[in-house]
Amino acid sequence: MTFFFHLHSGLRYLVLLSGAIALAYFAFCVATKKPFDKVGRIIGASYSGFLQLQVLVGIGVLVTRGYYPALIGHIVLMVLAVGSIQSLLSVNRRRTPPGYVLPLVGTVLSLVFVAGGVMAIGRSLFRSTAF
Repeated sequence: MTFFFHLHSGLRYLVLLSGAIALAYFAFCVATKKPFDKVGRIIGASYSGFLQLQVLVGIGVLVTRGYYPALIGHIVLMVLAVGSIQSLLSVNRRRTPPGYVLPLVGTVLSLVFVAGGVMAIGRSLFRSTAF
């Protein structure tokens, strides 16, 4: 019953770390006007994948631990976080040539949504609740 909760709580650190790495890399590449490369695609896909995994594990938490009203804001903001990063990475992939501005905007938006979603349930981004 608490497996999903502990996994969800621990996975958030990977989400935040990969988001910080993506933010720093994309901002550096925008500032230096670096052409889009494979590393940018991997970093963006990693962050998006961790965020999507977090949502999937969150569904497991919802099923095993139950629902309470504050989860509405949390769920909506987390879905917006996944949607913003995934949609902007997909649009960027179809551009000729792809750049770093859209991934940077998607990363910033998704991190803002993640922070808001965590605060919606009355928790802190960096305070441990599972252990």
